[in-house]
Amino acid sequence: MDEIKIVIEGSGKHCHVTRETLDKLFGGGFELEVRKMLSQPGQFVTPHKITVVGPKGRTDVSIIGPCRKADQIELSLTDARALGFNPPVRESGDLAGSPGCTLIGPAGEVAIDSGVIVSKRHLHLTPEDAEKFGIRDKDELCVRVDGDRSVIFGSVVARVSKDYATYMHIDYDEMNAAGLSGEVTGVIVK
Repeated sequence: MDEIKIVIEGSGKHCHVTRETLDKLFGGGFELEVRKMLSQPGQFVTPHKITVVGPKGRTDVSIIGPCRKADQIELSLTDARALGFNPPVRESGDLAGSPGCTLIGPAGEVAIDSGVIVSKRHLHLTPEDAEKFGIRDKDELCVRVDGDRSVIFGSVVARVSKDYATYMHIDYDEMNAAGLSGEVTGVIVK
């Protein structure tokens, strides 16, 4: 079988918020604006930022739209430690037992009981690509990236859905450790 090449994107610190939280932070009826569409269909970076307050500090993060069912703050381990968090490495949406924090917006603030995580590296796949590559939802993969600081990323969880486009996501700590920038491709190691 030919090598399976995939595009790898770096993800910076960001948050997802519920409609209720958005109203408290920005005022009732506030609507998220699109600054830039992302690779995943329907997902976008907004120009709106909120402040995340941790035990040792605070930082501003961009909001990713649209609104979600739960508030979620995704940080790199470097960002998390600087703020005083010790969050779990988790798949998006797996928030049980994760630390909470305070979110501050221009119209108010919200304390959340959980939601701060480091996103587990993952590969979004369309059902067609998953079938073509012989990959099932929740499979754990290894992905090799060649270059001056070649690396094999292990424990990459496959996430298959008709709502996805085929891209791998890692955070900027991982991008920087491997010396990656710009358009990056990797090869699935079977």
